[in-house]
Amino acid sequence: MDVIIVTGLSGAGKSQASKCLEDLGYYCVDNMPPALIQSFLELTVQNIEKAAFVVDIRGGEFFDDLKTVIENLKRSKLEHRVLFLEASDEILIRRYKETRRSHPLSGSSGSIPEGIQRERKKLEEIRQVADYVVDTSNLKSAQLNQEIKNLILSERNEDMFNVTVESFGYKHGIPLDADMVFDVRFIPNPFYVSSLKNLTGNNKKVQEYVMKFPESRSFADSVKKMVDELIPCYIREGKYNLVLCFGCTGGQHRSVTMANEICSRLKADGRRVVLIHRDL
Repeated sequence: MDVIIVTGLSGAGKSQASKCLEDLGYYCVDNMPPALIQSFLELTVQNIEKAAFVVDIRGGEFFDDLKTVIENLKRSKLEHRVLFLEASDEILIRRYKETRRSHPLSGSSGSIPEGIQRERKKLEEIRQVADYVVDTSNLKSAQLNQEIKNLILSERNEDMFNVTVESFGYKHGIPLDADMVFDVRFIPNPFYVSSLKNLTGNNKKVQEYVMKFPESRSFADSVKKMVDELIPCYIREGKYNLVLCFGCTGGQHRSVTMANEICSRLKADGRRVVLIHRDL
């Protein structure tokens, strides 16, 4: 049996993903308590070849069982994959405003941004073990369908490998979902250049300043070479998502520039990349 767990942020497109998987012949179950998934599979293993389960924080306390279920699937002989959908805060808030719905974790305050942040924190561990992470921020329904079809139907190879490149500031803490953390505080800080202080690593002037140093270029070359060499090794071990995090003091200049640089280099090679500037 082929099993797919669909999870992720509320409003990121899980319902659309379920419809797509149903069209691909999967028996789809929405919002089943994770603890019951194993029993369902045991009862239906002879009758169903492909099953997909949409699991999210709507399940309340039941959702906490999902990590255990994923660990049990890894120990079983069933082919399984975890598809994690996410989107930017801005897009999620817009979607909630358009549908006039409240976020499941907004609480008594009714604050959608607060609900989104609570949900991100709650999903950190699940995102880390996901096989595929898809950012739906800029995807229309048809594009999301095609993305899922590409992931599910293609043979597993380097074309399917997802790299998340994230910048952060050490004073705000290291991202919990990081696979690799790179400290770029060895690069001269644009913060102390008056004309650059109030800009960010998304600005061309800051980028030119940061990347003009030989150590910056050498570092970017080394990281790119290492990632290229490691991706086939991760794929061999069944891992299809890698989170690279670049940190500087405040997460505004050097880390943002380096994240942009590595993202650009990976995309130039045709890699699937998601770029996040956490503290910008």
